[in-house]
This record gives sequence, C-alpha cells and structure tokens, in this order.
Amino acid sequence: MKKFALIGAAGYIAPRHMRAIKDTGNVLVSAYDINDSVGIIDSISPDSEFFTEFERFQEHAFRLKRDQQTSLDYIAVCSPNYLHHAHISAGLRLGCDVICEKPLVPSVSILDELAVVERETGSRVFNILQLRHHQAILDLKAKVARENRAQKYDVELTYITSRGKWYMESWKGDPRKSFGVATNIGVHFYDMLHFIFGKLQRNVVHFSSDYKAAGYLEYEKARVRWFLSIDANDLPASVKGKKPTYRSITVGGEEMEFSEGFTDLHTTSYKEILAGRGYGLEDARHCVETVDVIRSSRIITPSNDEGHPALAGLIS
Repeated sequence: MKKFALIGAAGYIAPRHMRAIKDTGNVLVSAYDINDSVGIIDSISPDSEFFTEFERFQEHAFRLKRDQQTSLDYIAVCSPNYLHHAHISAGLRLGCDVICEKPLVPSVSILDELAVVERETGSRVFNILQLRHHQAILDLKAKVARENRAQKYDVELTYITSRGKWYMESWKGDPRKSFGVATNIGVHFYDMLHFIFGKLQRNVVHFSSDYKAAGYLEYEKARVRWFLSIDANDLPASVKGKKPTYRSITVGGEEMEFSEGFTDLHTTSYKEILAGRGYGLEDARHCVETVDVIRSSRIITPSNDEGHPALAGLIS
C-alpha cells in the first residue's frame, strides 16, 4: 500500500485522483487546499489529514519522512496550472514521486528545470495523459499504424466544453494563471494527436480569445484543423440542451465521437504509473512545446483548406 498526499483537494479534478488512489488499493494520508470545500474526502478517505496552509502541509510531510513506515511515496498535484511547477518541485524535494494533472507546465524551459530537480532528488514526475488510455484513441492509433499509408490523413478535432460565468471569475479565466483556453482545455488533445499521428511539423493559430481558439497542426501522418471552446453556443444542435460537452475527431471524413469513456481513465493512469509504465517529463515534452508555440504565435488568416469550419462564424 502506497501513501499519497494531494495538493489542490478542492478542485474539480481532485476527486478523480482521490478515487484513483483508493481504487488502486492505496491510501490518501493528507491533503492541502487554500479552500476548505473538500467534503468529498469523507466518502473516499475520511482519516486523511487536511491543511489550508501549505507550510503546515509541508511540515507534516517532513515529519512523516523521518520514519520509513510513515513517509509519503507519492504526491498528486491538482492545483491551478501556474502553481504546478512549484508544487511538483516541492513534492520531489520531499522525496516523493509526483503525479501531476495537465497541463504539466507551460513551457519547455520549465520542463527542463523540472528535469534538473528530478536528477537532484532521484524522484520522478508523471503526467496524467489520460487520452492515451481511451479505447477509441487506442483503436485509432492501431488503425493508423496498420494502414501505414503514405498520404496524410485529413483530421478535424472539435472540443466544446460549456463553462458558466464563474469560469472567467476564477483562476481559469486569467491567462496568467491558466495560460489560456488552448493550453487549459487543449493540451491533452495535442498530446493525443502526437500519440496517434507522430511528430509535429507545422503549428499555426487562426483565432484566439478568452473563450475559444482555432488553428492548424500538421503531423507526420495527419493534417489537423482544430477548434476548442468553452462557449455553450458553439455546441452542435444535436447536443445542445442535452450534454454540456462535445468531443469529436473526424479522420478522412469518418467521425469518431468520443464524449464517453472518460470515467475511469484516471484510475487507469494510476495503475500504469504504479506498475512502472507512467508517462514522464519527456513524454509530455511534445504537447508542452505545442501549447508554448500556440500561446506565442501571431494570428494568421487560414489558407486553402486549413481553417476549421467553426471559423466561418468568427472571422470575415
């Protein structure tokens, strides 16, 4: 039984980590968040210690470290994006391996800094790249490998996840903290595209705002038009009023709708990490590079057939 601590216990994604810890037969020893709306802990790990001050959480972890029987094995990081670097580094220096939500970090330079801390401490960082475990994605990857065609696939990626007015009032609506909508909700999709279609060769941005973004990515085996949005008005008519989220990939004109099948992917990710097959810093490098470029790119008008159809209502 491995001993876990969790940073960012009041966040949206934290319960998935708590359940993954429990469902893999391990124990949540302590948790931290500046907010105290963490009642979910009662149904998953009621004996867990809880702190609202990081200094007290860290001191508790240091005390546990003195005895091999109580020392923490892993720290899960579910804090706001801009705090990932600091919290991952703190976990490594506590002698723990760290499991962090996406986006791992915003830039390649910070990724390289974490690699230094890994070498200094001898501990590891693992990123939750859950789409690599989604059966529909695995099936598509296998199909692409099996066909091994010379011509690139034409791919259209659409992800719309409705968010209310609270979103822009939270840290997620602040690009200094979330790093923008493309990074916050898109980074694992860029990882997925790399996972299926190989190395990225071209990366351009056609539209970017606080609520949505669009662009074009060209991989070794695919030409991808992408559109991401948190605006419910962008949901297709077939989904609007029924579901708040729409995920779709069209490959060669054939649609693969994969809105389902996400329930247990965090638990699968944890199982793989605990079995020694987790995705580390170098696995995350490609998607970190992708969002780093997207954030710094100037907006260009799409040429030829590189623009996503959703752009028609956004640009003239």
